[in-house]
Amino acid sequence: MKYRVIVEQDEDGMFVAECPTLPGCISQGKTRKEALVNIKDAIKGYIQSLKKHNEPIPPSVYEEMVEI
Repeated sequence: MKYRVIVEQDEDGMFVAECPTLPGCISQGKTRKEALVNIKDAIKGYIQSLKKHNEPIPPSVYEEMVEI
């Protein structure tokens, strides 16, 4: 499954990763790479919780990057 993740650096220099498809699914790290590893773990936990509670799992996202 693929989910869109937005990574931004906050005012303290921490990298904050958020998955907009999964409300409230946010993580962080000292580096961009660490934030991505942490958000993957958060997404897995979020989806496990949805399954446990018989909630629908949002579909994967397919998007393209266009350079102009």
